[in-house]
Amino acid sequence: MEPGPSAGLVIGFDVTRTQALLRCVPAHKQALGRLMSRFPSGRMVDQLAASVPIDGFVAGIAALGGWPDPDGVTWEPDFQALITDLLDSADDVENLLAGAPPGEQVDPADVRGMLGPDWTGDLTKFQERDIARLLSMKHGANFSVPGAGKTRVSLAAFAALREQGRVSRMLVVCPKSAYQAWAEEAQVCFRRPLVVEVLNRKPSVRADIIVVNYERLDKSLGALSDWLKAEPAILTLDEAHRMKLGGAGVYGAACMALGPLSRVRMILSGTPAPNGAKDLENLLSFVWPGYGRRVVTQAVNGGDLAYASSVLRPLYARTTKHELGLPPAQTRIRKLAMPPLHREIYRALIGDPSARAVPDGKEFEALGRAVLRLLMAATSPALLVEGSSPYEPLSFQVPPLKIAEDSPLWPLFRRLPEHEVPPKYHETLSIIDANAKAGRKTLVWASFVRSIATLQTLLAPYQPAMVHGGTPNREEEIQRFREDPECMVLVSNPATLGEGISLHHVCHDAVFVDRDFQAGRYLQSLDRIHRLGLAPDAQTNITVLVSEGTVDEIVTERLADKLTFMGEILDDPSVKQLADPEEEPSSLAAGMDQQDVQALLAHLGRPPR
Repeated sequence: MEPGPSAGLVIGFDVTRTQALLRCVPAHKQALGRLMSRFPSGRMVDQLAASVPIDGFVAGIAALGGWPDPDGVTWEPDFQALITDLLDSADDVENLLAGAPPGEQVDPADVRGMLGPDWTGDLTKFQERDIARLLSMKHGANFSVPGAGKTRVSLAAFAALREQGRVSRMLVVCPKSAYQAWAEEAQVCFRRPLVVEVLNRKPSVRADIIVVNYERLDKSLGALSDWLKAEPAILTLDEAHRMKLGGAGVYGAACMALGPLSRVRMILSGTPAPNGAKDLENLLSFVWPGYGRRVVTQAVNGGDLAYASSVLRPLYARTTKHELGLPPAQTRIRKLAMPPLHREIYRALIGDPSARAVPDGKEFEALGRAVLRLLMAATSPALLVEGSSPYEPLSFQVPPLKIAEDSPLWPLFRRLPEHEVPPKYHETLSIIDANAKAGRKTLVWASFVRSIATLQTLLAPYQPAMVHGGTPNREEEIQRFREDPECMVLVSNPATLGEGISLHHVCHDAVFVDRDFQAGRYLQSLDRIHRLGLAPDAQTNITVLVSEGTVDEIVTERLADKLTFMGEILDDPSVKQLADPEEEPSSLAAGMDQQDVQALLAHLGRPPR
């Protein structure tokens, strides 16, 4: 809509319907420029038009009070309806934080009667409580620990809202590894199974639920926007911590764009603040655009996390590990001394100027690469040298090295014994052998693909299954681990298998060959074998291998700090007791935040500037 004779300013959607578009008459050109200075996320499209992300528009909407001609402001009807809904949601949050009960408070005892005749899924008492809380809030967050059944809780909320006529479909954004869980739960929880489809080129009009991964979201914005607008829908972000960068990240920007187009917004994450308050700000900003960020900032600014937890508690549902009634997992760290040559190579790497990059601009990425080299070297220096393919295992006979002969590392690598097995691999073999003799399967976590391939070779007597990003038959490998009595080991990396699958019925032992700074990913990995449905007498053993005097020790300290923060902000002592969790940035940065960098630079013997 162009400004007419009586309209000095028209406010509506831009062509993508993901931003506010403001158009003015020539007489108000300077006024529009001044107005945009009040919207930090806005930009001028041309001399008479500007756009602002909807989240930023809602946050700064009070700036419109300074418009010189308030009577000449015209709102496009559908955009005005959206902004009114978002402001009403913000009022609901204000009331919740003030201690007022939700306007439509649902009693957990009434939940089953709200799900409709097609619902057949079993629900625990804590799931009924979480469903009631989510239904009581128009939009909401479920921060229950991994394994608490967040998928089933979300489907129950969808069933109740559909019975009420408030929604008719659901869009689920989740990792690929979670596709199967959504499809299976939609089958077992309904007498007439829901139609669940993975997004193809366009969302299906017949689907009750469309699932799409975060990687595809940005390229599918147009089609998904149309699907959300066609009928009232819930937009659910599963493993929502993947968009914790908010508008600064590709995933977050796409989620923030789609959020306002849905009738109900819901986020699911067992690790909502893996690196601090900023992650939580971005998650709640998706649920309550223009308001969620401010709520978290105000709550945390004083530094009293116990107070912040009490303030934020009304805004989310959470089931804790303690409430699951699980027998506690036994977590042990085994410190291993590096062989003399390994240690000599590692010290040479620390002395390499490339490992001392300062985290400014592009150099932060260089430091990330240096960290990955140190993590590799703490496991086996031979991982540092490129093989004929990323999947080539180490032979431990003739080291597949391609280091320049004039490099100071060359004589050190040449002296590596022909059949030397690094201590971490040796310890892993020992643990698996003992478990296999006791009839116990073992899940082995290793970050690097060549390390996974090497372990597969070393563990050949135990018929290992292997899953990484390049595995073509992932489901077959997982199924073999679950069902084949000869397959005693599954080797994978947290980036591939850390979310979305359950192995707790067949496996109760896990070994971490290495870890990075990503706290949430670590916590998610633990919960593949320690989750709801575990037998009461099951003994769960987690072993973390740490090379003494290496970056492994820095990772251990930083993960403990992050886990402590998450436990305090969520008022969950069981999280703090684990003393280790994760984050999503680029793989090159190995999950580092600025405090990780400070600790790493201290380890490298160079004061940060």
